[in-house]
Amino acid sequence: QVQLVESGGGLVQAGGSLRLSCAASGRAFTIKAMGWYRQAPGKQRELVASIGSGDATNFEDSVKGRFTISQDNAKNTVYLQMNNLRPEDTAVYYCNAKYLWVPTVEARYERDVWGQGTQVTVFS
Repeated sequence: QVQLVESGGGLVQAGGSLRLSCAASGRAFTIKAMGWYRQAPGKQRELVASIGSGDATNFEDSVKGRFTISQDNAKNTVYLQMNNLRPEDTAVYYCNAKYLWVPTVEARYERDVWGQGTQVTVFS
């Protein structure tokens, strides 16, 4: 099926920038949508940004104007550019992909997969 590999997290001072990448790999699949979620200690996982067909995007209110999401369809990779980072952005960031898996001509499955997570820490 599909695996996701994330990269780009780290430690950054408030006001700084980071770029997260998430690459999907596997066989016989078509990405339908990809997104980034985050989970801070003691909080629920929340959607940060997503991108779907036609490059339609969606952002959590607190990151609008600071974060952008983009995708390279040829590489099955999604990027999250995070600018003007704040301490409250500190969390583990997880990549998610919704995809169609077609292992045989007769079989089609809609699936969902998560990356392993990457830590983003913003200090003031």
